[in-house]
Amino acid sequence: MTLFGMSIETIYLVLLIISGSLTILYLFFGDVLEGVGEATDFLNPVLILAFITFFSAGGYILEKATTLNSFLIMAIAAIVSALLDVLLNVFVLVPMKSAEQSLSYTEKSLEGRVGKAIISIPQQGFGEVVIESYSGMISKPAASFEDTPIPEGSEVLVIEVKNGVLYVMPYKPNFK
Repeated sequence: MTLFGMSIETIYLVLLIISGSLTILYLFFGDVLEGVGEATDFLNPVLILAFITFFSAGGYILEKATTLNSFLIMAIAAIVSALLDVLLNVFVLVPMKSAEQSLSYTEKSLEGRVGKAIISIPQQGFGEVVIESYSGMISKPAASFEDTPIPEGSEVLVIEVKNGVLYVMPYKPNFK
């Protein structure tokens, strides 16, 4: 089959090369187009480029390997590409988007959290506190907020964080 004066295999191959090149460029300069993906989820540039790449690769391979009708090959390639695109989105892109936010923390986000003193905190000195988070245990140096000693194993409340040091006081739950 010919389209625009070129064979369909050539069109698939050119489309594959162009979409592959655009994918590589998107890896390097993707932050420029990040706003498009945020505004509309269905126009995510990664998914569009992946669909075109899957479609052109599938069409090219089927044209070379089978003797099926070109319209049937286009339909098969489009269906398989849409399926692969959905799988890419559900199993790769969505988990990566949520993982970016859950693995990091800021020092400001530690304020108000309850932790446990693993090294006792002396008066006007430093100890160590661990705080459980979604990404694991966060261990930070700590000092007493009220300059009172805090024994090892005590639950503590983080009042503020300055220069990477947690300023804590013994935690007294209200509902016991």
